[in-house]
Amino acid sequence: MDESAAERGSSSSKRVAQQRPPKPTGLINRILQISTDSHDLVMDSFAGSGTTGHAVLDLNRQDGGNRKFILVEMDQKIAPQITAERLRRVINGYDKGGDPEKPVEGLGGGFRYCHLGTPLFNEFGDIDEAVIFPDLAAHVFFSETGAPLPRKVDGSSSLIGQDKNKIVYLLFSPAEQGFPREAAGNVLTPDALAELPGMPAGFDGERVVYAEGCTVSSERLKAEGIIFKQIPYQIEGA
Repeated sequence: MDESAAERGSSSSKRVAQQRPPKPTGLINRILQISTDSHDLVMDSFAGSGTTGHAVLDLNRQDGGNRKFILVEMDQKIAPQITAERLRRVINGYDKGGDPEKPVEGLGGGFRYCHLGTPLFNEFGDIDEAVIFPDLAAHVFFSETGAPLPRKVDGSSSLIGQDKNKIVYLLFSPAEQGFPREAAGNVLTPDALAELPGMPAGFDGERVVYAEGCTVSSERLKAEGIIFKQIPYQIEGA
């Protein structure tokens, strides 16, 4: 195939993709009826017009379910102007065809619109140089406990949070990542261990410390009730 033919084929494919109609809400609704329970989480990685979210809200209205959805749309115009806007309208109600004499009742429910931040890990699995302490702390804490951070953190303390029987610490200095030098504060040393913020009275759970390296003996870690995990290698999903 010559270059001009390839270009025509590519242009034709783009036109077909652009002209492809949205998925029918009724079809997605039926698929969800068959494949989901009332409290399932539904994810659509190619959200486009927001049909999947619409169908989830519609089905919840029909059967009293509490399904949730995650919709992902990479186009920076489509996401706010089409995907999110459609969800707002079906949730709150709208005028069919813009005619105020043809109101369509809202389905109720709600959603949160979020922008993806800086990827935490680069193509080599290392922490990206643009990552800041609060972002890494949030990921570490959720990976360890399955819960969101209980409060905002700024790196002024290595203690990032407690959830049930776990206290989680993070020793991380973005400017020195990849260089596990003790002076940078990225290494769990005997001095760093002694300076960890204390535990609540009566706490007898686990203390988990994430850092780039550790020079404390395993015997002392055990005696102190410390579990050491090396970043980035022992962060779940890294």
